[in-house]
Amino acid sequence: MIMNIQASSITISKLFCICVFLLPTMASCECIYDTEEVKKSEPSEVLHYKIGSIASVLVAGALGVSLPLLSKRIPTLNPKNDIFFMVKAFAAGVILATGFIHILPDAFESLTSPCLKENPWGKFPFAGFVAMLSSIGTLMVDSFATGYYHRQHFSPSKQVPADEEMGDEHAGHIHVHTHATHGHAHGSAISSESSAVTSELIRQRIISQVLEIGIVVHSVIIGISLGTAGSIDTIKPLLVALSFHQFFEGMGLGGCISQAKFESKSTAIMATFFSLTTPIGIAIGMGVSSVYKDNSPTSLIVEGVFNSASAGILIYMALVDLLAADFMNPRLQKNLKLQLGANISLLLGAGCMSLLAKWA
Repeated sequence: MIMNIQASSITISKLFCICVFLLPTMASCECIYDTEEVKKSEPSEVLHYKIGSIASVLVAGALGVSLPLLSKRIPTLNPKNDIFFMVKAFAAGVILATGFIHILPDAFESLTSPCLKENPWGKFPFAGFVAMLSSIGTLMVDSFATGYYHRQHFSPSKQVPADEEMGDEHAGHIHVHTHATHGHAHGSAISSESSAVTSELIRQRIISQVLEIGIVVHSVIIGISLGTAGSIDTIKPLLVALSFHQFFEGMGLGGCISQAKFESKSTAIMATFFSLTTPIGIAIGMGVSSVYKDNSPTSLIVEGVFNSASAGILIYMALVDLLAADFMNPRLQKNLKLQLGANISLLLGAGCMSLLAKWA
């Protein structure tokens, strides 16, 4: 009898211990809609920080995207300069870490939240699936757009005159092929060179446009996250992380725009659009903060899907269009010091952006 009582007491004790340890875990899996309710700061103070964050992010983004575009006045940042490879590698590292470390984990967290229904969100890795689809979609857009522009420029019936592509400095040489045999050979060589340059310009223009789309999607979402935050403790690290990555994402985008040699008007529009997207996102977040719920199913699904899509785009662009294109460049391959410098810059960029994940 005593043995039975002791066994029963041991069993009850075990059950009690299990309940004590498991209940907090079960509670932590519950859907909590107002996670910041206890930590909310004074509204007027929060407003000052949000307005300051709009100014800070705007300046950081505008400065980052503008520096490569001022390469005529800053020789160091000229795409033809070796240092430009290292700056661009650093920026590509920032973009890559943004996709892998900051955006994709947030997407997984949103789309696996206990606030969403178990079926289908808990039974399939939608974040990875959407990121994969967006990467494939970016590849397809990249490929089809390149093919379309090639057909437009190099089709015999639609070929653009070479002097329009190369500029006035080569205009006098392109037409030499209409004269003697020697002139024809010389003109053909220059025309071939002109076609190669035109092809590279088309490629750079597509890269810069697709990259901007990927950055803009994420920038709006993260801006809304900052704008809806009700705690200064949440806003401060977000502000630092946003300012840092807007600056270096801007440098990466600005470098692509610079290499694409857009007209001044198009360049200004793209730079302005990039600079304004995150501040606009913050302003939208501030406007909807009173009704916006971080953990409502609609918000989680929208944020998760858009973050997954932008992560896929940024990862693809960083690896394929920025890093692979530069790291396989014969100019980099032939220069060991430049190659080492670009690799170190890449690791520094990715490392610095990854470190910010500790606070934001």
